[in-house]
Amino acid sequence: MVRSVRYRIVVPARQRLSREAWAAAALDALATGGVAAIAVEPLAAELGTTKGSFYWHFSDRAELVRAALELWELEQTSAVIDRVGALEDPRSRLRVLLTVVLNHHGGPDPVAQLFRDIGHPEVAAAVRRVTSRRIDFVAEELRSTGMKRSEARRRAAVAVAAYVGWWQLNAVVPEDAPVGRNAKEHAKVLWLICEAALT
Repeated sequence: MVRSVRYRIVVPARQRLSREAWAAAALDALATGGVAAIAVEPLAAELGTTKGSFYWHFSDRAELVRAALELWELEQTSAVIDRVGALEDPRSRLRVLLTVVLNHHGGPDPVAQLFRDIGHPEVAAAVRRVTSRRIDFVAEELRSTGMKRSEARRRAAVAVAAYVGWWQLNAVVPEDAPVGRNAKEHAKVLWLICEAALT
């Protein structure tokens, strides 16, 4: 008599994605299509999961938008400031800062896209907070080089405006606003503008 053997097929359960994975996917969507691109179902399909995973971590889409904006601030402002803050000389900090922000190995800064969505209250609050922090940091570094407060503030505002414009240009004419190694010479030009003597 042949004994029948039953095999139990074990299908691994879908791994529940982390809140951070959802926020990162939302930030990627934000960088390419703005706030309108943060949609739960398409993101779930892209992540290979279900809407149930989303609702495990977020109460609604607005909370996901906030998480994406917080991740943007953390990765592309706080982490950058922490990275260059370890250098002792303010001029070195500024030179490295300008090179780092035009390299963006982790992908483009969605700041230009966010300015287009500035009518959205969460976006407006995040952009204002991040932009002010960036200007404050650059102004403080310029002041550390001996520049007067008012002049440091003006130059910092111009430098941050140039940075936002850089990402606008990169979307249209990337050959004139390159990212990565090709941006190093442009970073030097921006540094010369910041450091130029007053006449």
